[in-house]
Amino acid sequence: MPSSTYRLQFNRWFTFAQAREIVPYLHALGVTDAYASPYFQAGAESLHGYDITDHNKLNAVIGSREEYDSWTAELHAHSMGQVLDFVPNHVGIAEPLNEWWMDVLENGPSSRYAPYFDIDWHPLKSDLRDKVLLPILSDQYGRILERGELHVRFEEGTFYLLYGERRLPIAPGTYRYLLGIALQNLAEYKDEDFYAELQSILTALEYLPKRTETDPKRIAERIREKEIIKRRLERRCAEAPQVQQAIEKALARINGEPGDARSFDALDELLNAQSYRLAYWRVAAEEINYRRFFDVNDLAAIRVELPKVFDAVHRLVLDLVRNRAVTGLRIDHPDGLYLPREYFEKLQQRCAKALAIALPQDGRAIYMIVEKILTGAETLRKDWLVHGTTGYDFANQVAQLLVDSSAETAITKTFHRFIGHSLPFGHLLYAKKLQVMKLSLANDVDVLGNMVDRLSEQNRWYRDFTLEALARAVRETIACFPVYRTYLAPGQPVSEEDRQIIERAVTAAKRRNPAIEESIFNFLRDVLVFRFPENLDVEARAAHTHFVLKFQQTTGPIMAKGLEDTVFYIYNRLAALNEVGGEPQQFGLSIDEFHERNLDRQRNWPATLLATSTHDTKRSEDVRERIVAISEIPELWRRWLQRWRLTNRRWKRTINEVEAPDADEEYLLYQTLLGTWPIRDSGEPQSAATQEYIERIQAYMAKALHEAKINTSWIQPNEEWDAAMRDFVVKILDPSRRNKFIPVFLPVAEEVARLGAINSLTQTLLKLTSPGVPDIYQGNEIWDYSLVDPDNRRPVDYKRRREMLDALPGATPEELVRNWPDGRIKMFLTQQVLQFRREHVDLFRRGEYLPLAVSGTLTESCVSFARVLAGKWIVVIAPRLSSRVGFPPVGELWKDTAIGFPETLSFEHAHDLFTCRPIHHEGRHVSLADAMSILPFGAITNLR
Repeated sequence: MPSSTYRLQFNRWFTFAQAREIVPYLHALGVTDAYASPYFQAGAESLHGYDITDHNKLNAVIGSREEYDSWTAELHAHSMGQVLDFVPNHVGIAEPLNEWWMDVLENGPSSRYAPYFDIDWHPLKSDLRDKVLLPILSDQYGRILERGELHVRFEEGTFYLLYGERRLPIAPGTYRYLLGIALQNLAEYKDEDFYAELQSILTALEYLPKRTETDPKRIAERIREKEIIKRRLERRCAEAPQVQQAIEKALARINGEPGDARSFDALDELLNAQSYRLAYWRVAAEEINYRRFFDVNDLAAIRVELPKVFDAVHRLVLDLVRNRAVTGLRIDHPDGLYLPREYFEKLQQRCAKALAIALPQDGRAIYMIVEKILTGAETLRKDWLVHGTTGYDFANQVAQLLVDSSAETAITKTFHRFIGHSLPFGHLLYAKKLQVMKLSLANDVDVLGNMVDRLSEQNRWYRDFTLEALARAVRETIACFPVYRTYLAPGQPVSEEDRQIIERAVTAAKRRNPAIEESIFNFLRDVLVFRFPENLDVEARAAHTHFVLKFQQTTGPIMAKGLEDTVFYIYNRLAALNEVGGEPQQFGLSIDEFHERNLDRQRNWPATLLATSTHDTKRSEDVRERIVAISEIPELWRRWLQRWRLTNRRWKRTINEVEAPDADEEYLLYQTLLGTWPIRDSGEPQSAATQEYIERIQAYMAKALHEAKINTSWIQPNEEWDAAMRDFVVKILDPSRRNKFIPVFLPVAEEVARLGAINSLTQTLLKLTSPGVPDIYQGNEIWDYSLVDPDNRRPVDYKRRREMLDALPGATPEELVRNWPDGRIKMFLTQQVLQFRREHVDLFRRGEYLPLAVSGTLTESCVSFARVLAGKWIVVIAPRLSSRVGFPPVGELWKDTAIGFPETLSFEHAHDLFTCRPIHHEGRHVSLADAMSILPFGAITNLR
């Protein structure tokens, strides 16, 4: 069980060898476990590792097995574990490295790997029967074909198609299209053995089992015979150059000649005979017939619920668990799994077997966390055999805690006035989920509509429901779904939580759609809660159940794309709250509510991960806390916003009678600048933007605009609008003295940077001491002002961090506070608490959580609690809303504010964890002026 984790992003810029080098540094920092991004074989250019092409090979770009073993040996030498980010839901299919996918493209339904993928071989479009849609073309198929961009090639007895750098197999049964032409080219060699051999190969191709075969014996025969044919062909070409030359001439003919449309007829016929249908990438939304990760065409979902797929996917990872190289697992995207609970049970059982231990009584053989995004009051399912989530819930809770909720009305008014209209969050989310279902996931929803239509036909009570009405009911119910998904499973009772979720969604859909017959919604609701008609036979019940499970796999991607990737780039009232799993319509969390969340976590998920930055967060923890600080200065924010708008209006363009960028985009831009503006070591803002900074802001705003899908998008880019935003950023950040914006921006940037720094220190302290396992995202042990990926995946300067850590013992607390911009104060806080946690593991793992009362003038500006176990304790003291206190919030600025210690905490040996000085107390109270006399945070303990 980790005491703390440190997330490492492996790719070509950060390898196993480099990870080995920093192990001593991480140990000195106090980290107990490395937390690794996926490092199995992936796309050659992958910077994240989630596009795995082979779960049973290490990524050679990251390093060899020897280098991997050297890294894990170094971890063991420092008594450190490793939590691995594992991806069971999908694989990358963009490159030939994925042998499973290549085999499916070559052999269609007869591929031994066809069942591994969630492919609809009998879609509504008859032209796609027994084919996979491949939406990889940059233009319409006919144009690509007749421009000569598709080329058939021949190597080592095998034909393949080349499109740019993408290589696709040609079905062996269709080799006769090419070899028939080649045989004609060899007419003058009819008496030669190689001519007869080629005829024999053509005959063998005629008898090759078809690519639609699903009988195991015929599939085995096809696998054997097609490889024999390829070897015969390769050998004949090697022995008789005339055959190779005849094939090359056949290829020259079939590949066509640009400008002569008819010359491509043969190639067109060949491609139409394949197990895939090449298509323009825009076709995917409406006709894709394989399940994907969200709407990413190059990530195909796999059916890990099938035993043979599970076994094939987990072979290497279980081997690493067996060898103790991996001591914990992070499961990516569990909402994409067919049956998540059953998956976790099976994986825990396999881990127990790999470790050669009896399955523990609680069913948890290995530390396991899941990337489950919780919304609102949703909680992690208690019957999941995991230890918690990846920590987005905590990141949002601590951000909300640091928001000044008293400013909600003022901030909301400022936002609405600036953008020129109100923006109800609930309606926006509903509309954008519908938009996602129309633009990028249309076919996924259409499939559900057709499935439920077939179900209605099985009962005379429902047969009059039309396909369109049922499909619309499905869409509307999904648009009203309050969470990512439900978790019904065959043979299991429907939980009350799932029943209420479905009831809420259907009720809301009814309310929004009074024109749809209510009985249609009632029918859909009954199916979704396994309330099936009594007269169904076994096959019909299986069809109903399958629909429910497919429905559950579909709602999550629509919520993710509608909320995280659309609404969170539009509803910019306070952008810091627009985080994965966030509730931006909520404005603040009280101290009591924060304590209640911590108590609940201690009771139910004491080993869940606590994150504040991840590879997927929209902005780093330090950027987020700067933007949160805006809530503390609502009037200043309102005044300066108006001034900035007037100053910069001249740099806007008018496009179709609309100003570009629009007001909402401009509003987000100013928050982003405040969140990321560089601060000098003196504490003053940098006076001018660098070119690198300007390019980072341009890249971020481009992503934000495209995700918002208001004025431009990834699917329909508006080049003129995109250019207007790029130019606007350049103009307002112009480093020359002519720039009128920077001088009026810097005073606010300075104030926000100070408030944000205190927020970040509080966030760090609370993460390191609240119930759960704290995680540090790579590099974030000092200030980090990164934005969404790829900005937050840039290489980390570990040399600088090692030097800073080595020099920390020589720095006084006063010096750290005085030089807060250099980031040492955050590193100091992190190291001191992590090392304390490592020395007193049980205090944080099993210790009681006690909220402490704060009294005095500034009670709302401090959150405090104790962790207590068998007479051992630590009291945590963290400021919030520090604008009410002063900067830095230390010493007498705290006036009469004090913390009350319960009678159960003995003051004997009580001292400041960070300075080791004894703590003074009056009765059962400790004044904040003393507890934070030097540092803007505190921790008191009786442990030495």
